[in-house]
Amino acid sequence: MPVIHSLPESLVQALTFQTPSLDRPFGFYLWDVVSFAIHRLSGGYDLNKFEFVAGQVPFSTLAPVVAIITSYYVIIFGGQAIMTATGKSPIKLAKIFQIHNLNLTLLSLTLLLLLVEQLIPILAREGLFYAICNSGSWTQPIVLVYYLNYLTKYLEFIDTVFLFLRRKPLTLLHTYHHGATALLCYTQLLGHTSVSWVPISLNLFVHVVMYWYYFQSSRGIRIWWKEWVTRLQIIQFVIDLFFIYFATYTYYATKYNITFLPTFGTCAGEEFAAMSGCFILTSYLFLFIGFYIRVYTKGKKRSAAEKKRNVVVDKEATVGVASGSTVSPASTVSKSRKA
Repeated sequence: MPVIHSLPESLVQALTFQTPSLDRPFGFYLWDVVSFAIHRLSGGYDLNKFEFVAGQVPFSTLAPVVAIITSYYVIIFGGQAIMTATGKSPIKLAKIFQIHNLNLTLLSLTLLLLLVEQLIPILAREGLFYAICNSGSWTQPIVLVYYLNYLTKYLEFIDTVFLFLRRKPLTLLHTYHHGATALLCYTQLLGHTSVSWVPISLNLFVHVVMYWYYFQSSRGIRIWWKEWVTRLQIIQFVIDLFFIYFATYTYYATKYNITFLPTFGTCAGEEFAAMSGCFILTSYLFLFIGFYIRVYTKGKKRSAAEKKRNVVVDKEATVGVASGSTVSPASTVSKSRKA
């Protein structure tokens, strides 16, 4: 085992598989493995020293956040207008699209596993209320995962670039969702909301499924569970809002001593972060439900009606052929309507 022996002792211990436990849910310590990889690839950066301090790390102050989100909307709507005005043919970039989706699948999965590894001991030892409301769950490794997840939201802006290059429509749901999510993650990092792990972990799980679907479909593989991607997103927002509304409620009931309401104790986080979380995630829920109804409910009804009409046309055409008539299906439908 020459490779293993050449590694630092701490990494050898991290890679040594053990019986899964609270501190090693996967049988090895993934955090140390990722830390070692980043240390090597970056030329010495230590993940354990990371701190989210406004102004000291990228996209941690309002001005660059507003600038990049504004640039995103200028680029996508301006690009769409140029493609339409010039009549340019769709640019597919199939291989780049596949690489983009595979990268986001693997990145989301890695961040999800890192977050789960940190959360399991907290939930098991301290309980659910502590995990969503106590500042003790705002640990350095968890905050780093939050920050890396936040940076991926800017990477996901490329999704929309692929859409307008391929001459696909830019819907309100898609464009609003991308910009608002980057802003949402930023406010939660500033606001130190301990409940953040609930929407972030669920979102990472949904993104693993979603980007894997995009990757497979871009390879020409037909996926039968496409509809479940949207269903999972709706389920995600329902769970998110339950926890966020609860955390916000108990925070206000405790802080402002609303005695006629039952309370479970205070919740860590700033009020502006709680309000932005409630508003943005609630808007997502309504937008995704509307999208599901429009695409999968009404769309199925239209498809069924079209199939029924086609069956009627086929039958009438078959009758005409059997009787020696040369009437076309279109004229058959026309005549039947006149009758």
